[in-house]
Amino acid sequence: MNLQHTLAEAQRRLAAASLAYGHGTTNAHDEAAWLVLWQLGLPLDSDLDALATLPVTDEAAQAVAALITRRIETRQPAAYLTREAWLQGVPFYVDERAIVPRSFIAELIADGGIDPWLGEHTTRVLDLCTGNGSLAVLAAMAWPEVQVTGADISADALAVARINVDRHRLQDRVTLIESDGLKACPGPYDLVLCNPPYVNAQSMRELPAEYTAEPALALAGGADGMDFVRALLRDLPARLGPHGVLVLEIGNEREHFEAALPQLEAVWLSTSAGDDQVLLLTSESLSALAVQPAPHP
Repeated sequence: MNLQHTLAEAQRRLAAASLAYGHGTTNAHDEAAWLVLWQLGLPLDSDLDALATLPVTDEAAQAVAALITRRIETRQPAAYLTREAWLQGVPFYVDERAIVPRSFIAELIADGGIDPWLGEHTTRVLDLCTGNGSLAVLAAMAWPEVQVTGADISADALAVARINVDRHRLQDRVTLIESDGLKACPGPYDLVLCNPPYVNAQSMRELPAEYTAEPALALAGGADGMDFVRALLRDLPARLGPHGVLVLEIGNEREHFEAALPQLEAVWLSTSAGDDQVLLLTSESLSALAVQPAPHP
């Protein structure tokens, strides 16, 4: 057997299993490539065509088949099986204690989409709901002059984040703290990154198994998905510097976001998923905001 046949069989089995994707891949082909290459100890960016005829021993093929079986039978995201996820080409450790990192804010950090709102005044960055610490690490890598705080309510997630901060040798520039929202984050901050729990209750009930394998605390945002967001926008103005900005991811909840906060002046940032996944708020717009009561679900 060779690599081409091994990949084809893995893809066939994944495609027939009606799995859900979205934790680093979007389809059976890419998921098969990830799992096969990882199991065989090959770089994940390998040229599959160039390696098509690479021999695969019977023992290695059996190990690949067993991994594919685990993916199908457990419905766990591939990242939990490999204990690794990648954002913007950077590897991160992850396990069931933290959500699988996939924030579109990572794109904006890497491609400079946030840079127009930053400057010499930008020295303190907060990654709120840091999870496994990936955005905190990427921010420290992108802006060597800043100090980054990664905050999360989950001590388990912070233990995973500690692995990643240490892995990338950023202990001197990334501080991790346990905080319920902003309660342990006094600021002032010049930039706040936040990928909060924002999935509305109806969507939570309809999530496929791959998503319910993740900590619900990192996903569930209440009836309309905006519970955490309302509290954040209420508390943040007192913790934001005079030129500070908030970069907030809300996924597919823009309709609920705008219904909850119709008077808010937001800048919508472009990502690979479109122009309605991530927004930016300045300190001026936040200070002028009068948070409205939650709508009835």
